[in-house]
Amino acid sequence: MNDLYPSRKETESIIERVDPTVYSDKVVGEYSIGNISRKEYEDNGYVVFPNLFSQDEINEMINEIDYMASNEDLAKNEEFIKEPGNNELRTIFNQHLFSSLFEKISKDPRIIDKVKQLLGSDVYIHHSRVNIKPAYKGKSFPWHSDFETWHSEDGLPRCRCLTAWIMLTDNTQFNGPLYLIPGSHKKFVSCKGFTPEDNYKKSLKKQEYGVPSINAIKELTKNSELVGAYGKAGTLVIHDGNILHGSPDNISPHSRTNTFFVFNSVENKPVKPFGAPENRADFLCLKDFNAIEAK
Repeated sequence: MNDLYPSRKETESIIERVDPTVYSDKVVGEYSIGNISRKEYEDNGYVVFPNLFSQDEINEMINEIDYMASNEDLAKNEEFIKEPGNNELRTIFNQHLFSSLFEKISKDPRIIDKVKQLLGSDVYIHHSRVNIKPAYKGKSFPWHSDFETWHSEDGLPRCRCLTAWIMLTDNTQFNGPLYLIPGSHKKFVSCKGFTPEDNYKKSLKKQEYGVPSINAIKELTKNSELVGAYGKAGTLVIHDGNILHGSPDNISPHSRTNTFFVFNSVENKPVKPFGAPENRADFLCLKDFNAIEAK
C-alpha cells in the first residue's frame, strides 16, 4: 500500500495533509454538529462542547475510575500505565472494556452522532483511555500528532480518525491541560528517527519517537497561537487525529482527569505499520471492527 504519510525517517519534514478533515455534512442523528461548529472543527482541528454531561454523570465516571484504580487485580493488566519515575497511575487504556459504564458512554449518541458525521461513515474504537494527572505529580506529554503514531506504529492508512474526550474534572491553565496548535492538522510532520522494537513500552510513559522538533513547532505556529483546552467538568472536546497537541506537568494542587475515546472509520482499518518493525500491542490497536450503534 502506498504510504501517503511517511514518517520515522532520517530527516524531519512537513508535508501537506491529503485527507479531508470533515467527511460529511449530513445529519446523522439528534446530536449531529451544526454548520458553525463543523466549520470550526474543519478550520481549527478541534471543537468544544461545554456542559454536555451532567455532574451526576461525571461523578459516576470518577467513582468508576477510582474503583478501577484501586482494584489490585485490574491494575496488573498491561493497560494500566504508571508515571515515569514513580508508582502513580498515569493512564488506563480501554476503560470501556473494563467497565460497563464506560462502554455505555462510548456509545452515547451525544458523542457518536458527531463522530459518525465528521468521519462520514460507521466507526469503531481504535482504543480508549483515561489520562490522570495527579495534583502536583502528573507529568507532561510532549507535542505530538496522534495520527503520526497510529499510522507509523498501528498501520492506519488514512487520517480518518479522531478523539472525543470528556473533562471529568475542571481543566484549567494550571493543572496540566491539553495545549493545541489550531490549524496544525492540515500539515503532517514526518518525524526524524527510526522506531525501535517495542517502542510503546517506553513511549506510553515518556514519548521520544514521533515527536516534532522545535523547528517544526515554530513553523506551525507562525500563523497560529497556542491554545489551551480549558473547561468545566462535563465538557466534550473532539479533536482531529492529526492536530499537534501536548500538555505540561500538573504542578497545581488540583488533579486533572479526562476520558478519551479514539474513533476510526470502518473504511480505514489498520494494515501493516508504516514506520515500525511490528505492530504495537493489541490493546493499543483494537481489532473489533464492528460498527458502533448509538444507544
